[in-house]
Amino acid sequence: MEFTPTEEQEAARDLAAHIFADLSTHERLTEAGTGTDAGLWKALGAAGLVAAVEETGLLGLVLLLEEQGRTTAQVPYTATCVYGLLAVAAHGTAEQRGRLLPALREGTVVATGALPARGGVRADADGRLSGSVPFVPWLRDATLVLVADQDLGLWLVRVADARTEPVESTAPWSGGRLTLSGTPAEALGGPGAYQQVLAVARIAFAGLQAGVCAGSLARAVSYTSEREQFGRPLSTNQGVLLRAADAYMDTEAIRVTAYEAAWRHDEGLPFATHALTAAWWASEAGKRVVHAGQHLHGGLGSDLDHPVHRHFLWGRQLDAYLGCGSEVLDELGTLLVDGDAGTAEMEEPV
Repeated sequence: MEFTPTEEQEAARDLAAHIFADLSTHERLTEAGTGTDAGLWKALGAAGLVAAVEETGLLGLVLLLEEQGRTTAQVPYTATCVYGLLAVAAHGTAEQRGRLLPALREGTVVATGALPARGGVRADADGRLSGSVPFVPWLRDATLVLVADQDLGLWLVRVADARTEPVESTAPWSGGRLTLSGTPAEALGGPGAYQQVLAVARIAFAGLQAGVCAGSLARAVSYTSEREQFGRPLSTNQGVLLRAADAYMDTEAIRVTAYEAAWRHDEGLPFATHALTAAWWASEAGKRVVHAGQHLHGGLGSDLDHPVHRHFLWGRQLDAYLGCGSEVLDELGTLLVDGDAGTAEMEEPV
């Protein structure tokens, strides 16, 4: 395994860290409310950080998403890269790639995904979709939505052709309910495309969770180092030290499993079980870390307007998104029992 970033990956990560630190501030997040920060999204597109994902690979995307997570930046970065850019690049026809990729690279088209498949959408023989998906992240900002039908086929749908209703979730992800009624759609990819796109999404969102947890822990360390009780900093209390140490180890576990899964994907190695492992750590450990960050702030952590509370909300949203820990563990167990047959279809990079 080789997780050392390339020069291109380091440059993209440093640029992303600079932009997120400058623009995803507490004041701007407060002003954005539950919506997208349009100015930040435009800055990411202008800097080429959406298009860069094709060059830096999935590991590069994970590095970039860590930086987004550290600041809980409210932009549809993960969704557009995973469900739009990477999905079309890997599974689209030559015509679809030529038509869709330029705008996705620029960030002028926002994509999202109605995944995982829950059996709520049906496709007819003419390629029209019917059914509904209760929650799709960033749907209110999206131009395109990647929909999985009950037979695990993937379809690209123009949001303008469907009916959407705003839905507020734990984290402010501009989500909505998607309703399809004979809605025209175009197929994307063939057999196995759904499993690959879902695995890539789980790895990417695990990377985002690693950043969310790192940001929460950094705030907790800063607060407990400055806040004094009984004449000494809270950080000198053994209970605080142990809680922070556990959170650090959990954060590193999320990061390293996401890195390994992304690296294997980029190297063309089987990565199905590794994607599920990363998703499990992101769910179970991520939940523990953001709770610890909230608790280590004491009474201040109960303030809904405090920056650490955003990390808590994002961490809990990511805990359940794309399958909570128990669901992912069940999938992983089934895949391990099935043996090599379950990973063969994911040997090629997405």
